[in-house]
Amino acid sequence: MVQISERGKAMPQSPIRKLVPYAEEAKRKGRKVYHLNIGQPDLPTPEIALDAIKNIDFKVIEYSHSAGFESYRKKLAEYYHKIGVTINYTDIIITTGGSEAISFAMKTCMDPGDEIIIPEPFYANYIGFATAASLKIVPVTAHIEDGFALPPIEDFEKHITPGVKAIIICNPNNPTGYLYSKDELEKLRNIVQKHNLYLFSDEVYREFCYDGLTHYSALQLKGIDDHVVLLDSVSKRYSECGVRIGALITRNKKIIDHAIRFAQARLSPPTLGQIVGEASIDTPKEYFVQVYNEYIERRNYLVEALNKIEGVFCPMPKGAFYAMVRLPVDDADRFAQWLLEDFEYENQTVMIAPASGFYATKGRGLNEARIAYVLKKQDLEKAMKCMEVALKQYPGK
Repeated sequence: MVQISERGKAMPQSPIRKLVPYAEEAKRKGRKVYHLNIGQPDLPTPEIALDAIKNIDFKVIEYSHSAGFESYRKKLAEYYHKIGVTINYTDIIITTGGSEAISFAMKTCMDPGDEIIIPEPFYANYIGFATAASLKIVPVTAHIEDGFALPPIEDFEKHITPGVKAIIICNPNNPTGYLYSKDELEKLRNIVQKHNLYLFSDEVYREFCYDGLTHYSALQLKGIDDHVVLLDSVSKRYSECGVRIGALITRNKKIIDHAIRFAQARLSPPTLGQIVGEASIDTPKEYFVQVYNEYIERRNYLVEALNKIEGVFCPMPKGAFYAMVRLPVDDADRFAQWLLEDFEYENQTVMIAPASGFYATKGRGLNEARIAYVLKKQDLEKAMKCMEVALKQYPGK
């Protein structure tokens, strides 16, 4: 019998999507499922982006340059310049979603067997990307008690060995909603300089920073131009998850020269997606004001509602649209499955993402979950009522 590769066997299931069959079965039973498990905003895609698709007059949908359309890259460079990041369009490779940007960065900058430090909990798919690139994840644990702030720099130092070649951060953070400060980023810069490491900075939630806080990009850090690789995407910024357009951005020309070879191997990023992405850069400011206000209202309601439930603790997220919550349960994976299989309140239930899949350290996050506040407030109210009732009924305390 033919065999599956060891790499294939090592690929983890998505902690965000692995419960989908249970949700589908709940829906077949006629239950309403509130999806708080995945970062799929329900907010409308900007009209300017939808119009760009409607007004296409191509006779042929052709390949683009492997790095993406030059017009898009030039316009994207202008966008970054406006937010204080000075780059040239030749510093950009357009990718098939932010996922491909992460994969290209890992495979271009690291060899099989190399190690990458990640503050945990982290975006679960980093495990999949690292596994595909035959890398080893070295977790440095952040804690819910302090809102998942960057762990002490000493914790990074003690994990650095000759095998460590990079650090990756997500800022604002998925899954925690934490926003790293300029001071925290400068501490990372110092350790990157000291140990000659790469810093991969996933900044797809840049626009979602709350309470008067502002985003500081890793590409604004001084003295480490050759070390920084910025990873970006249109998915969350413009509510365009299905467009599958991202970007790898770095001032290190050697990285660009070698990453483009991976880009050439897949020929080109999606042409239609690039049209949407390029048009989206002209999205009016009013759109982001409305989005900001909507997420603030949702966040404030969600965190208050969760913390009112007996035994639940949820720190206030500073960015993105996720909250990490500690639950009074024995096992959040078991609880999440029970919600879909066995629980219903007024023929409704909730789908959440158990936190164990966001940790690399075995045993971490067993009573934590990520909740995405991507539904309108009326739905969040119903979902939180379900959670309150469920936690009273759940047998696994």
